[in-house]
Amino acid sequence: MRYEILGPLRVVDGDDVLTISAHKMEVLLATLLIRSGQVVSLDQLITEIWNHDPPKRATAALYVYVSQLRKLLSGGGRATSPIRTRTPGYQLCPGDDELDLEQFQDLVNAGRQATRAGRHEQAVAAYREALGLWRGPVLSELRDGPIVTGFVSWLEEVRLECSEKLVESSLALGWHREVVGFLYAQITEHPLHEAFYRQLMQALYRSERRADALNVYQIARTTLREQLGLEPGRALRETQQSILVADERLDVRTAV
Repeated sequence: MRYEILGPLRVVDGDDVLTISAHKMEVLLATLLIRSGQVVSLDQLITEIWNHDPPKRATAALYVYVSQLRKLLSGGGRATSPIRTRTPGYQLCPGDDELDLEQFQDLVNAGRQATRAGRHEQAVAAYREALGLWRGPVLSELRDGPIVTGFVSWLEEVRLECSEKLVESSLALGWHREVVGFLYAQITEHPLHEAFYRQLMQALYRSERRADALNVYQIARTTLREQLGLEPGRALRETQQSILVADERLDVRTAV
């Protein structure tokens, strides 16, 4: 069994993608997967499924959804369901390598360790593999309750960190031309994230495209002023000034 939440919720059993018949069952499963290995209380599950407007018989309805989900996840001749009853609620315990989120976290942690140790090629490989697990907007149809909503916000921040560190290690290796396209995509997807503009300016400058690098600064400045009424931050302004004077500190220093 394979559980995937780095995109729309999906459960894969061998070559088959399982069909979850009800939206509320999807919310239930997503919540249990987010809290994988932890007990989620009945009250938390009810809030997640019905937000702050549960029906009078919400607990009974929840029992039905859990029963149906257990039956679905126990197919294929499995003796037991991964959903366990644990006071004061339920716990879902996937097997090893069954949850894409755990694989993503392991890869990000490996990338962080490699970055700190200066092993930039290993870091780039780990970050690329981690980002490659994403299949689209995370749980986009299931963001009704606090657990899923909070999880998505946290995961987006980790994804941003992963993307930044991928570029950071690539630049340390002298792979500036290779990240230009990736960074243009990032400033389109995250137009208020100044770090990507700064990294793109550095990559373009090192690719002998100084005019393009300065144009990126103007794009960032216009975007920030129009959407937030703010000027670019210090790091972005200093990068622009360094490009204008051809500061040698911007030159490539490849990692050994």
